[in-house]
Amino acid sequence: MTLDVSLLLGAAVVIAAIASVRLVHRTGLPSLLVFLGFGLALGLSGIGFPTENPQVAQQIGLWALAVILAEGGLTTNWSHVRRSVPLALVLATVGVAVSILIVAFVIQGPLGFDVRTALIVGAVLASTDAAAVFSVLRRLPLPPRLGGVLEAESGFNDAPTVIAVVLLTGASQTSAGLGTFLLETALELVIGAAVGLAVGPAGAYALRHVALPASGLYPIAVLALTFVSYGGAVLLHGSGFLAVYLAGLILGNSHLPHRAATRSFAEGAAWLAQIGLFVMLGMLAHIEELPSAVVPGLITGTVLALVARPLSVAVSSLLARLLRLDRVTWREQAFLSWAGLRGAVPIVLATIPWAAGIEGSKEIFNQVFVIVIVFTLLQGPTLPYAARLLGVSAPAEAHDLSVESAPLEELHADLLQVKIPPESLLHGVEVFELRLPAGAAVTLVVRDGRSFVPTGSTRLRTDDQLLIVATAACRDQVERRLRAVNRRGKLAGWYGERGLE
Repeated sequence: MTLDVSLLLGAAVVIAAIASVRLVHRTGLPSLLVFLGFGLALGLSGIGFPTENPQVAQQIGLWALAVILAEGGLTTNWSHVRRSVPLALVLATVGVAVSILIVAFVIQGPLGFDVRTALIVGAVLASTDAAAVFSVLRRLPLPPRLGGVLEAESGFNDAPTVIAVVLLTGASQTSAGLGTFLLETALELVIGAAVGLAVGPAGAYALRHVALPASGLYPIAVLALTFVSYGGAVLLHGSGFLAVYLAGLILGNSHLPHRAATRSFAEGAAWLAQIGLFVMLGMLAHIEELPSAVVPGLITGTVLALVARPLSVAVSSLLARLLRLDRVTWREQAFLSWAGLRGAVPIVLATIPWAAGIEGSKEIFNQVFVIVIVFTLLQGPTLPYAARLLGVSAPAEAHDLSVESAPLEELHADLLQVKIPPESLLHGVEVFELRLPAGAAVTLVVRDGRSFVPTGSTRLRTDDQLLIVATAACRDQVERRLRAVNRRGKLAGWYGERGLE
C-alpha cells in the first residue's frame, strides 16, 4: 500500500470515527466500541494488522495510553478530585491486588489455567480504563467526590497493573518471590511518582516565566513536558504511566498562560490517540477466532464484574475507613463496583504476554477482547440508571466556569477571560455585586458580538464574555470568587462561599 493510499485511508477512518462519536454520544456507550468495530471491519477487508507483530502493537498501544493519561491529568480538576485521592490510591493499589488474586483463584480451575497464566489474566483485567471512564462518567450528574474517585482511580491504576503484567510475564526467567515482586512494584511506583512530581512543577514554573513568541507553542510545550516525565521515569526504571499522569495533573492545575487552549489541544491529541489505538486493536483481532473465546471470556468477565470488582471495592473501602481516609456508603460501593469500566488498557496489556511468546497468550488476547466488548455494552449504557437506582446522582448544577489567561508581564498581572455558561448564577448579577478584591477589575464585556466598558451597575447575562485584569497576588481569590458566584449567585457569601478561602 502506497503512502498516498495509506494517508487517504487513515484520514477516512478518522473522519468516520469522528462522525460516529456524535451518533453514540447519547447512548452512554464509550466510543471505543465503534472504533474497535472499524478495526474489525478493516481486518475483514484484508487490511488487518500483521498478527506476527504484537510487539509493534504493544509499543504503539503504550504510547497511545501515555497520551490518553496525559490528557486525563491535564483535564482533571484538582479541586474536584482532591478529597477522592486517598480512596482512589487504595483502589489503585490494594484494590488491584485483590482483583488479580480473586480472578486468578476463581478461573484457574474452570478454565484450566496454571497459576502463572491465571495471575496474568487477573493482572491484565485489573485496570479500569481512563478513556472509557472519562468519556462516560463526565456526562453523568455525579457528586464531585464520587466521580473524582473513579477518575483518579483510572489515572492511577494503570501503573501498578502494567508493572504486574510485565513482572508476571517475565516470572519464568526469575526465581523472585512475593517479597521481591512487591519491592520492585513499590520501587517503580516511587520512581515514577518522584519524576512526575519533579517535572510537573518545574515545567509549570518555566512556562510561567518564559514568554513564548506564539500562543500555539504553549500547548505543545505542555504535552512535551508530560512525555519528558514519561521517558525520564522509564529510563530510571520507574512507572512512566504514573509519571505522565501526575505531571499532567500538576500542569493542568497550574496557572499557565493559555490554559483553555492547552486543554483543547490535549483533548484533540487524546481523541486521535484513542481512534488510532482502538482501530489498531480491532485490526489486530481476527473475528473468526473470537467465537471460541466467548464462553471463557464471559466466565472471566462475570467473575470480574460480579465478584472481583465488588470485593476489591469493599476491601479498599474498609481499609480507607480503618485508616480514616474516607467513608464510603454501601450505595457508593455498589456504584463504584459497577462503574469499573474496562477498555483499551486490558487489550493493550494482553499484547505484553503475547509479544513475550507466553503459551496460550493469543487466546488470552481474544478473551480479553470479548470481555471488553460485552461488558462495555452492558455497563456503559446502564450507569445512569444505576446511579439513579442507588440514589448517588447529584442534582444538576451550573457548568464549571472556565477561566483563560494571558500574562501581562510588565504589570505582573493576568488578563482573565470568562464566558458565562448556561445555568450559571452569574446571570443577572451586577458587576459591583461580584465584589472582586482590590487589584482586580472587569475591564470589558463582550455581548452579542459587541464590546463595551461596564459600569458597576452593568447586569451580566448568559453568554457574556468578561475580560478581567487581576494582579498576580489576587488572581486565586478572583477565580474562587467568580466560581462561588457562578454556583450560588450574588448571595454566595451567605452560603459560606466568599472566595476568600
